Amino acid sequence: MLNKNIKFVDDSRKENCFALGRQLTIEYYECGPEAFLDKIQVEKAMLKAAKDSNATIISSSFYDFVPQGISGVVIIAESHFTIHAWPEHDYAAVDIFTCGDSIDLPLAVESMKKSFQSENVVISSDQNRGIITKTVEQQNIGQVIKNSESLPISWKTEFEKKDPWGVLTSVDIYDADPQIIRDADSIRQFAYQLSELLEMKRFGECEVIHFGEDKRVAGFSMTQLIETSLISGHFVDASNKAYIDVFSSKFYEPRQVAEFAASFFKGGHYKMQIALRK
Repeated sequence: MLNKNIKFVDDSRKENCFALGRQLTIEYYECGPEAFLDKIQVEKAMLKAAKDSNATIISSSFYDFVPQGISGVVIIAESHFTIHAWPEHDYAAVDIFTCGDSIDLPLAVESMKKSFQSENVVISSDQNRGIITKTVEQQNIGQVIKNSESLPISWKTEFEKKDPWGVLTSVDIYDADPQIIRDADSIRQFAYQLSELLEMKRFGECEVIHFGEDKRVAGFSMTQLIETSLISGHFVDASNKAYIDVFSSKFYEPRQVAEFAASFFKGGHYKMQIALRK
């Protein structure tokens, strides 16, 4: 269900003005684990939402990022539907812009919610665009209007602002290469190369030990001490999954860890979580 507190605003036809268009931005959280892994399926979902809402579809274009992520646009006669999806966070940002009255916006939002299997949908903005008044004088033309405080999108900026003790990045890699995760020397090489990539000084050799009493979780476990804390991992034979954790009091780019790990272990896709530890 959509957030009960969300209301669709429709104030574009007040007595003295009207709008050239309406723009809706929607946040899709807690989506299905495979909702954003297939560009074709995401494109189908967006086209379906446009069709369901009575939009007139002109064309569409979608792009796969490496190692993962999808951006796309559906051009409609009334304007556009756009999306950018982060599979590692089960999240997508969607924008609908329309200059027509015929599009059923709630229906479009609900259609994508079902397609993405989203558990939490938030309409973050509902704006009139290009407000034209019937009077000669118009206010605020050419001025910057700030409606809300900007949030950081850089982990480095957030790290410098909050000054935590350290950064923890947890990466879950799915469909990893079984030969790599079952080879102790390869796992050691991962720890060595990651330390070098992050410019972290290693202490001692990388410990890689196989645990196998419970077949459900059996596989190698790895620890590598570094000057600023620890790199660790567990590799599951039964599911070909790899779970990597990097904790450091020195800042590093979390996404660099995730993308390197996914590439090294030849994963199909990954999820990631980031925490600043006080």
